[in-house]
Amino acid sequence: MLLKKMVNRWQSSHTHCQWQMTLSQRRDPYAALRMQDAMQQELALSNKQLLLVRQAALHQLFEKEHQQYQLELNQLGKAFYEERL
Repeated sequence: MLLKKMVNRWQSSHTHCQWQMTLSQRRDPYAALRMQDAMQQELALSNKQLLLVRQAALHQLFEKEHQQYQLELNQLGKAFYEERL
């Protein structure tokens, strides 16, 4: 859900930037460069956010699999070795 909102926000921002670029190219050539820079910064931030979301999902998957393996080993009367400090 959060990823979908982020993608929708990026798409609307991208559309708005393209629309602004066509208007501003006629008025101010530097405005297009500023808009392009803003788009690049937003894309970099969205890539970082997407990476964090994917890492969190992968971490949850590993935790779920670890718990499943523990349950299966417990049913066989075995367990993981855990060093306690």
